[in-house]
Amino acid sequence: MQPSILSRVLALTLMTATAQPVFATTDITNSGATHAQINASMNANTELKQLISWAIEHDAGIQQIHYQADAVQDMGVATSQWMDPKLKVGVGGLPVDSFAFDDDPMTNISVGLMQQFGRGNTLGLKQKQSDQQANSIREKAGVRDLELENAITTQWNELVFQQNVYGLLQKNQTLFRELEHYLSTNYGVGSNQAQDIIQAQLQIGLIDDKLQANQQMQQKIKAQLSEWVGDNAFTMQANNYPDWVVLNGYLSTTPESNYQVLVNHPSIRMSDLLIKSSETGIDIANEAYLPEFGVEVMYGYRQANGMGGQPASDLLSVYLTMDIPLFTEKRQDKKLSSAQHQLGAAKAQRDLLLRQMNAKINALAVDRYNLEQRIERYQDSLLKRAKEKTHAIERGYQNNTSQLDEYIRAASDELTLAIEQERLQADLQKTNSSLAYLLNKF
Repeated sequence: MQPSILSRVLALTLMTATAQPVFATTDITNSGATHAQINASMNANTELKQLISWAIEHDAGIQQIHYQADAVQDMGVATSQWMDPKLKVGVGGLPVDSFAFDDDPMTNISVGLMQQFGRGNTLGLKQKQSDQQANSIREKAGVRDLELENAITTQWNELVFQQNVYGLLQKNQTLFRELEHYLSTNYGVGSNQAQDIIQAQLQIGLIDDKLQANQQMQQKIKAQLSEWVGDNAFTMQANNYPDWVVLNGYLSTTPESNYQVLVNHPSIRMSDLLIKSSETGIDIANEAYLPEFGVEVMYGYRQANGMGGQPASDLLSVYLTMDIPLFTEKRQDKKLSSAQHQLGAAKAQRDLLLRQMNAKINALAVDRYNLEQRIERYQDSLLKRAKEKTHAIERGYQNNTSQLDEYIRAASDELTLAIEQERLQADLQKTNSSLAYLLNKF
């Protein structure tokens, strides 16, 4: 092979594997970023935000949460009302020998109303508790919002990775097609061995398979995204990673503790409302020690005459009922104890959730730091070494001390390193998305 031709082919390989736009970070504030890269990042962020907004607006899960909250709140209004009054109709003092209403002056036809009242302020407290529970459920909508943002952003980042890899494979395939063409031409005049041509053709076939697998993965990702963004998933253009301005701004302050941010997370706010609901449950349990009152009013109509021969007067009866909670050991005391245990469990659950979320943030921060270090190593060392190796094999091939398959392996190794670096970039984006979910910093 003539040195000029091999150098041209090799240069295309190195340009493919180490092109700066492929490995550039997604921070659009980078002074080295081109105007086109900045515009691409801004357009990608705009499209991603539009997809997320559409998904949140049309999400059936969020609608379900709001329906559940409204149901709990309406039920709270219903259970906080007085019991329906009871109508009482009957006959009293009816003589059994004649069953006549006008024989005995004690016989009367009675009509009455009974009304039971709530125990203390129990009814008002029940409505308050229902409102707290409904608000707690509504906080789930905030959690669902973050879950959608995290899920869509994660799939978006994976799609960007696959598209970047697809571009690398296409360029590498172009290289080997040119190489195969050149070898075929030289083979026709007896300059190259047939095995070199077969090796180049084999490499082209392997890349074809990788390209098809890549397309399959892209279609699968879009199909998964259609769960949240509908048919928009099949027309979206995921050309760049998010810029993470809000997240980077927070992390750049090097916070000593994340708890101040975590307390505003919808999951923690939901736990706070459950704690308030449990505290209200204790107030309701305390009201059980108070008596419960009821009023009964009866009117008796009499048809018989009285002892003096005059029509007997009708009767009016008014009763006040009251239960007396005397034996509280097995009822009221246990209800109060149960409510107190529920409050303790709610507080413990909140503390546990805070610790778990903080631990996840710390673990993700470690991953983020190490991923950035590894990406820097790829950019500053590994890819340069791979390029030097390819150059060395090129010189050996020119001097007939290396074989073509060695050159092909070197070019393939360089491509593999480029893809591995893209994988690290995608993993870094996934880590950023998880951090943004926990810190509410999308």
